[in-house]
Amino acid sequence: MTDIPVGALIGALVFLVFLSAFFSAAEIAMVSLNRHRLRHLTASGHRGARLAERLLARPDRLIGVILLGSNSVNALFSALTTVTVIRLWGKEESAVGIATVIITLVILILTDLAPKTLAALHPERIAFPSAYVLRPMLWLIYPVVWVVNGMANGLLRLIGVRVQARSADQVSPEELRAIIMEAGVLIPESHQDMLLAILDLEKVTVDEVMVPRGKIEGVNLDAEWDDIVTQITGSRYTRLPVYHGSLDNVTGMIHVRRVMNLMREGKLDRESLGQAIVEPYFIPSGTTLNTQLLNFRQVKRRVGLVVDEYGDIRGLVALDEILEEIVGDFSAQALGQMEDVQPQPDGSFLVRGTVSLRDLNRRLGWNLPTDESRTLNGLIVEYLEDIAEPGTSLMIHGYLVEILRTRGTAIEIARVQPVAAPEAETSSTPS
Repeated sequence: MTDIPVGALIGALVFLVFLSAFFSAAEIAMVSLNRHRLRHLTASGHRGARLAERLLARPDRLIGVILLGSNSVNALFSALTTVTVIRLWGKEESAVGIATVIITLVILILTDLAPKTLAALHPERIAFPSAYVLRPMLWLIYPVVWVVNGMANGLLRLIGVRVQARSADQVSPEELRAIIMEAGVLIPESHQDMLLAILDLEKVTVDEVMVPRGKIEGVNLDAEWDDIVTQITGSRYTRLPVYHGSLDNVTGMIHVRRVMNLMREGKLDRESLGQAIVEPYFIPSGTTLNTQLLNFRQVKRRVGLVVDEYGDIRGLVALDEILEEIVGDFSAQALGQMEDVQPQPDGSFLVRGTVSLRDLNRRLGWNLPTDESRTLNGLIVEYLEDIAEPGTSLMIHGYLVEILRTRGTAIEIARVQPVAAPEAETSSTPS
């Protein structure tokens, strides 16, 4: 190499530094790509993304071609640097030391740290153009890559690791929840809440959102005809269960609008009412909302009766209750007009014992525990471990609860006051 001009050697060194930096940046950029965005760009026809995805399908081959290129370039760079230093300073012992320092600093800073940092910050800008170079390079030196990878994979198999084509990354519900919450301004907060609520449908059962049996409004076919007509025309619901005597003898469901049409046509009587009845749809207790939402769509129904393992009716679930779990309460009734919750001037709330804890938490932003109990009455009895009496006060999870009125063994009205510092402990003080 004595005949090669020093300028040419320096030019070759600069080119080798660029190549080494390219391989270092490509390696970090490829492994830093967001796999979900990569699949989206591939599906949208982005050629660079498609090439990158093919390379990442076999990471052993990708890393193999990058390391072969990088190590070859670094070895040649070291040799040329030594030759260049000797040409400039002669064959002195200090020249070897100078060459070592130069090689170390250049490789550390210019071909390793700087390009890898840049690639980690902007992976797509580096990875997609790099794929156009790495793909044909892999094709050209594939035999060498195949041999080297075969040796490396053989060593991995000795310790029980098998290398195969990479399957598509699967996202767990927890990871998907984290992605949604970290989306920031990319997804509006209201949309984030709905997406998170959809994920929670798998954790909530129909028992937690159903209308309890005692609050189901139905039509008793054994009642007087005038009473039946008055009840149907005055109902605020569009679908009502019908039964003989009690809900234990449920016959089916009627659509109020269809009955009103019969009334306008002058054709409404007991016979036509019976013909308007559709058979009831039963939902097993414990069914998750996610499953039930799909079931409603499959059977083309909007209302179902929840039954326990003995076939006894426990409550009623409508499609609206499930949708409210996703989008929130979309009824026209304002919070201050809710018949079961009455806000007071001192910041407390008068709450009926039959109110669902999930409704309270969702509508008022509370954090009452719902693990064991579904209603306020059940929560209080669970904490007291006794029959509640009027005048009893207790602290539940940071909420001061005072029992105002009972009916039999059930709590009818209680005053609930959120306090500043939540407490997990419970205390009761009969007055």
